[in-house]
Amino acid sequence: MKETIHIYHTNDLHSHFEQWPKIKRYLHEKKKEHAVHNETVFMFDIGDHADRFHPLTEGTGGKGNIELMNEIGYDAVTIGNNEGITFSYDELSSMYRAANFPVVVSNLFELHGDRPKWTVPHMILESKTGFRLAVIGVTAYYEHFYKKLGWRVTPPMEEVEIELQRLKSQYDGLVLLSHLGLADDEWIGSEYSQIDLILGGHTHHVLKQGKDVNGTLLGAAGKYGYFIGHMEIEISEDHKILSKRAELIHTQDLPEEEGDQVYVHHYLHAGREKLSRQVTTLTHPLKSNWFDTSPLGQILCQSIHEWTNADCTMINAGLLMGDLEEGMVTRYDLHQLLPHPINPCVIELKGNELKEVLKQSLNSDWTYYELKGLGFRGKVFGTMLFHHVEFGSSINQVYVKGKEIEPNKTYRLGTIDMFTFGHFFPELQRAKKHYYMPEFLRDVLEESLK
Repeated sequence: MKETIHIYHTNDLHSHFEQWPKIKRYLHEKKKEHAVHNETVFMFDIGDHADRFHPLTEGTGGKGNIELMNEIGYDAVTIGNNEGITFSYDELSSMYRAANFPVVVSNLFELHGDRPKWTVPHMILESKTGFRLAVIGVTAYYEHFYKKLGWRVTPPMEEVEIELQRLKSQYDGLVLLSHLGLADDEWIGSEYSQIDLILGGHTHHVLKQGKDVNGTLLGAAGKYGYFIGHMEIEISEDHKILSKRAELIHTQDLPEEEGDQVYVHHYLHAGREKLSRQVTTLTHPLKSNWFDTSPLGQILCQSIHEWTNADCTMINAGLLMGDLEEGMVTRYDLHQLLPHPINPCVIELKGNELKEVLKQSLNSDWTYYELKGLGFRGKVFGTMLFHHVEFGSSINQVYVKGKEIEPNKTYRLGTIDMFTFGHFFPELQRAKKHYYMPEFLRDVLEESLK
């Protein structure tokens, strides 16, 4: 007999739990509804469910996210970079051991060994009529960051090729869980016609009715739980795919029930409780300022400088999301102050390169720039803050530790990882660098304040 298979997918929640009660209720209702009609339902998450900007995620080491996902009853998930490279090796491993769903990621390995025990490279799901749906998962290729944390990540396209060969003749349909981004999904769809569906994420793209690429249907549900993805596949009696269609359900249009916001506030409160450990006691307040130097800004800048053993340091003032008041300071206070999953780093530059970077950092257009992405969870970029950097009367006069920069001398510039991705400083993307992981800026500041 013919069959209809329903696939629901979520991606890039980033611990924005505002819509989570609606998402959970909707998916549970759909499971019941399709069961009444004897229809098969599969549910997937495509990664970046966890984001350490949220107190629950930070306070539980991501386990709070897994508990919420366990309530959905996902058939499989893959991981995103916010899981893979913002948690320590032990945190990531411990986090997914509590999952009641398979974690499908084919391009993640132990640094000198096999796949993590909590992952599988693929799986095969079976519908009510015996239709075999193969599932492959891949995550974004941040090789250097994974290596620093004790993992080996391999090029995702290579693993897709390997898994397709391995699964040959074992499935009737194939879905790829891809935390790679739209451009890569389009390329994979154009190259591998045997992949029927690609459920995507990472670049937060919204495909309201999916996108057909060479017969492969791409789906993606944006970010932050704004949408739930739904695909409907019609299957013939001999298990051939007759048709595929995709849609998005806007969670804003779903009914809110009494108690939904109580749950959302509970997530915040539970995280705050987990982060209640005292770090220090301040005898006076420490103020910050996005648009000027400030006591707290200079302390953070100096803390990164010392942490990275740099010759000079630069950061942006917009990193600081508030002040620290007199009295007790907790881990929660530091988390709210610096919620970003951003690591300190040090970059080696010749003097002439360093001078150009420091001159470029004075770009006044950046001060009020509303920065999105790159790990930044703040509002605006803010002014640039420096330690052991001075500018003379001429723009070409730049001093480090009171001495004019020597063109051919090698300097160590302490800064933050988001400046190395090429968006602001292309030179830093190519330079030799060392990332300090898994410590975030709030961890560095905590050590400085103790």
